[in-house]
Amino acid sequence: MTIYKAPLDDQRFALFDLLGAEAILTKLQGGAEHSRDLLDAVLEEAGKLSEQVLAPTNAAGDAEGCHYDKATHAVTTPKGFKEAFKAFAEGGWAGLTAKEEFGGQALPNVIGTGTTELFQSGNLSWSLYPLLSEGACHAMELHGTKEQQHAYMMPIVEGRWTGTMCLTEPQAGSDLGLLKTRAEPNADGSYAISGTKIFISAGEHDMAGNIVHLVLARLPDAPAGSRGISMFIVPKFKVNADGSLGERNQAYAGAIEHKMGLKGSATCVMNFDGAEGYLIGQPHKGLAAMFTMMNAARLSVGVQGLALAERAWQNSLNYARERLQGRALSGAKFPDKAADNLLVQPDVRRMLLTQRAFVEGSRALLYYTALQTDIEARGVDEATRKQASELVAFLIPIAKGVVTELAQECTKEALQVYGGHGYIGENGMEQFVRDARIITLYEGTTGIQAADLLGRKILQLQGVGFRHFLAEIGAFCKAHAGDAKLAALVAPLAVLAKEWGELTQSLAQRVQANPEELGAAATDYLWYSGYVTLAYFWARAVAAAEASTQSEAFKQAKRDTAAFYFARLLPRTLAHKAAMVAGAGTIADIA
Repeated sequence: MTIYKAPLDDQRFALFDLLGAEAILTKLQGGAEHSRDLLDAVLEEAGKLSEQVLAPTNAAGDAEGCHYDKATHAVTTPKGFKEAFKAFAEGGWAGLTAKEEFGGQALPNVIGTGTTELFQSGNLSWSLYPLLSEGACHAMELHGTKEQQHAYMMPIVEGRWTGTMCLTEPQAGSDLGLLKTRAEPNADGSYAISGTKIFISAGEHDMAGNIVHLVLARLPDAPAGSRGISMFIVPKFKVNADGSLGERNQAYAGAIEHKMGLKGSATCVMNFDGAEGYLIGQPHKGLAAMFTMMNAARLSVGVQGLALAERAWQNSLNYARERLQGRALSGAKFPDKAADNLLVQPDVRRMLLTQRAFVEGSRALLYYTALQTDIEARGVDEATRKQASELVAFLIPIAKGVVTELAQECTKEALQVYGGHGYIGENGMEQFVRDARIITLYEGTTGIQAADLLGRKILQLQGVGFRHFLAEIGAFCKAHAGDAKLAALVAPLAVLAKEWGELTQSLAQRVQANPEELGAAATDYLWYSGYVTLAYFWARAVAAAEASTQSEAFKQAKRDTAAFYFARLLPRTLAHKAAMVAGAGTIADIA
């Protein structure tokens, strides 16, 4: 059985000391009431729900999994999931960040990111059911009609229904231009949706009264490729004019996938057999609308990496403190006991510090990105909103791609701390490793994030968000150039920031000469960018800690972890730089 304690102290540090969220949020449009006291209270209550309701269902839900009835196409979730969703809905969590006009509480996205982290640490499989609902609501808010928002969005915000996004088909994974699902016009203005979608999280379950599917499909006059895709609302149950549920729609789960992890999450094959659907947004513009959901989902998947790594880190630290085995290399540290604990071993501390550095650095990155989405949405002037939007676009592939990959390392190191006991199911660590494996794959693999970062955000968009971020790092380094306490961090950060800019310019020139260079360098460029980005946030963390009223022990932990990161983890940029410089010619053709 694993432990979980909501990391409220570090969440608050990241939000208020490091990022200065209160001062930023209260100056945004409609943000006057978003004080630290309010946001603190929200985090506190979310922590209680996660610790007391969600965390106890995690291991049991993994062991039980979901149940599929072939005769009825019904999916039953593990014991306790339905009750947890009821508590979640009754607490108003489904509409935490939704606008008040839709029945939400209109709290900032960054606090939604903090509560999402807590819920995902409690039980990641369970958290996927409400997670896709947020993206569906966002898409309907931006692209739906008032009637569609009232009929399909507001019940989700109220926590009565859930939502999905249905993209992938057996023959069309990341290449959505290959999808075949059809949308035939009906006489009443609706459409008959026919086709099969796979890998649909929460496509069918027993936790809510209705499920609203957002489905990509082709109209009869659709042009070929991705430009011929439209998006449709397809509810599980049709909705009557008065908002009551009507007859069952022809949208059914054909199966649930048997997966490596996330066994409590129903990943469905969805069959649409002439299901009644309603166009959302403009014809043939569905892909752009779906990316509204996908960008938000990619940030949330990055948070999943943080959430799993946090829980794995907590448990491996606790185990290392309690496990008595062997003696310190320099002699017994606990001579009155049969053995020393694992913390006396430098390699165990290396594994623990690696986890801590990635967990706390990732938290700063993810919260910073979420805070930019708040500025993008409610900044007081257009220039501020535009810059925030450009920063978000640049950081999303790093937040998703790098943080989820680091979660692999953190959960693996946590299991390693346990030794052979980590491999045994009853200790819970192997579940974190299994659950973490999917997050590098869905919502775009790491390679896709890398191609998005280098190909689109740097080359196609001329690196506008990157330039903002480099300027911010440069300003930080200049402001702290004379600070002796930060000298060991600021100097190497400034050098790396300069090198990052030079490497980016060099890569752009090489790709222009040979497009294959993009694919050859993208993943190493993503990693390099991620390590430098975390270095910036670790330098900021130490600066914030030094200026804060945190305890001396808290400050020293930040100093020590930052020093470890810069000395032991940041040098990985050297290998990624060497790989990028090696060029596409070193990647041979394979027959």
